[in-house]
Amino acid sequence: MSSRAKGRGRKKAADEEEEEEAPVAAHEEPAAAAAAASAEATDELQANLIAKLEGVNGITAADIKKLQDNGLYTVESVAYSTKKSLSAIKGISEQKADKLIEAAAKLVPMGFTTAAEFNKTREEILQLTTGSHELDKLLEGGVETGSITEIFGEFRTGKTQICHQLCVTCQLPIDKGGGEGKALYIDTEGTFRPERLLAIAERYGLNGEAVLDNVAYARAYNSDHQSQLLVQASAMMAESRFALLVVDSATALYRTDYSGRGELCARQIHLARFLRSLQRIADEYGVAVVITNQVVAQVDGGAAMFQDPKKPIGGNIIAHASTTRLSLRKGRAETRVCKIYDSPCLPEEEAVFAINPDGIGDAKDA
Repeated sequence: MSSRAKGRGRKKAADEEEEEEAPVAAHEEPAAAAAAASAEATDELQANLIAKLEGVNGITAADIKKLQDNGLYTVESVAYSTKKSLSAIKGISEQKADKLIEAAAKLVPMGFTTAAEFNKTREEILQLTTGSHELDKLLEGGVETGSITEIFGEFRTGKTQICHQLCVTCQLPIDKGGGEGKALYIDTEGTFRPERLLAIAERYGLNGEAVLDNVAYARAYNSDHQSQLLVQASAMMAESRFALLVVDSATALYRTDYSGRGELCARQIHLARFLRSLQRIADEYGVAVVITNQVVAQVDGGAAMFQDPKKPIGGNIIAHASTTRLSLRKGRAETRVCKIYDSPCLPEEEAVFAINPDGIGDAKDA
């Protein structure tokens, strides 16, 4: 079974194994239960670590080290790579790349399956609760693991608040709408606030310090650094159980690192590679990837009369990379409105939620 299948298949395993042990720990100390689950999950991850390829087809420990230095930590990461990208790694020849791909393909199922089998896999996907019943209902359970969810909107619409909320709820037991895993937060705008996590943790009866310990935080200072952090993220996920990866925001640094139409092509190529890396992490580790995006005003004259003059930046590159796209806008007072902007399975509907002192919740008049 691939890391992706394991990441997505925790729901069924949890239902069977945690009925006897988890309820007490989850009720008294959910964050501690998440930490215990993380230790148990390490054994699962070990089966798919790239070290398993050592000794196969003449693959040496030195080859494994070269792959790890380039962010490849699982068998899946090798199986999903192209020959061109592997041979581009210093010390990996085309012949060695062929051997690596051949060895990985024997361990990772990459052929056809039936729709019935795929449907069973879909049924085991976890959804992380947003803290709002109305928002969870809109998303048919919550934020989906194993895929990229994009949240875009103007400033003060709740994008960062939802990210903070998910960093806490992903640590909850599965039967409480959580993922029993840690969170990894890449901050590009300097808006991460640990005190918000403490307030949300108190709402769920979690130990505040334990919650903070389960959130790995990094500040990204440029678009290259932002991509390099994903290499570190892969290394961390190979050693411990994570349920969530947040990038807030995915596009802010690109707007300053690249300017003008002359650099548009280079920007989009770099952004596409970053998003592809995010999808691979979602595929390999089964985590929920949540990215926020900024908006730009359209100045197309008459067109603005018939549609929202603000659109998410990143163009078709980010539109195609995101599995689910959520549009946020301001409501009255503390309320916000979330609309399904694009999804392969969710209807184009809206839900009203509120930003409260203890996190995301339902609007009082909803």
